[in-house]
Amino acid sequence: MSTWLITGTSSGLGRAFADEALARGHNVVVTARDAAKVRDLEEQYPDTALATTLDVTDPDSVRAAVRAAEDRFGGVDVLLNNAGYGYRAAVEEGDDADVARLFDTHVHGTVRTLKAVLPGMRARRSGTIVNFSSIGARTTGPGSGYYGAAKAAIEQLTMALRTEVAPLGITATVVEPGAFRTDFSGRSLTQSDTVIDDYAGTAGKRRKENDTTHGTQPGDPAKAATVLVDAVDGSALPYLLLLGSDAVPTVRKALAALGADIDAWESKSVTTDV
Repeated sequence: MSTWLITGTSSGLGRAFADEALARGHNVVVTARDAAKVRDLEEQYPDTALATTLDVTDPDSVRAAVRAAEDRFGGVDVLLNNAGYGYRAAVEEGDDADVARLFDTHVHGTVRTLKAVLPGMRARRSGTIVNFSSIGARTTGPGSGYYGAAKAAIEQLTMALRTEVAPLGITATVVEPGAFRTDFSGRSLTQSDTVIDDYAGTAGKRRKENDTTHGTQPGDPAKAATVLVDAVDGSALPYLLLLGSDAVPTVRKALAALGADIDAWESKSVTTDV
C-alpha cells in the first residue's frame, strides 16, 4: 500500500484515478480547490482517503496539502499532477491574462507540487511523479496553441526531471491522454473573449459554440485509471505513457510527419558545421 496525492480529483480522469487507487487499498489524498467536492471519497474510505483543499496556483495551498498528507500518512509516495483545464484561442486572439493563468495552472502548478513532494521522496530514496500532458503536445490543432505549448513545457520539464531523480530511486513519467468522456470539452473548456473573423475557418471552428466533441469522446476514464494504476503499481514506468485508442495512432502520425521533415531536409541540415 502506498500514499497517493492526486490534484484535480473533483471530476473526470482525476476522480477516476482516485476511485481506482482507493479501491485497491492505497491511501489517497484527494484534492480540489473546494474540498467539499471530494469529501464523499473521504466518507466512503474513511481510513484511507483524505480530502483537502489544493489550488495549484497558490504556493501556500500546495504546501499545506503536502503537509496534511505527511501528517496523516507519513509522506507522499505517488504524485499525480492532473489538475488543469482547456483553453481555445487563435494565437493572435489569446488574452495575456488568460494565457498567464493557463501556464500558471499547468506548468507552474505542476512544478509547485512536485517541488513540495520531492524533499520527502529524496529522503526516502523512493517515489513516483506522474505529470499529465496531452496528445496536444505532439500535434496541436488550430485554436489550441497555448494549451499545447503548456503541455509541451510539462513534457520537457519531466524529461529533465526523470534523469535528475532516477539515481535517487524516484521515477518521473508523462501521461498523454487522448479524448476521454469527461467535462474537458464542456465545463472545463475556456476560450478567449477576443474573436477575430479572419480565423473563423481555422481556430474559429474549434470554439466552444462550434465544438461537437463533448459527450462523444471514445475514452472511458475508469479504464484509463485501471491502466495507469497498473503501471504505477508495476516496476517499469516508461517516460511516456499514452492513454486512449486515439492517442496511439495520433502520436505515431505526428512522429512520422516529423521524421519525414527530418529526412527531407537532412542533406541541408548537416551542412552547417564550421
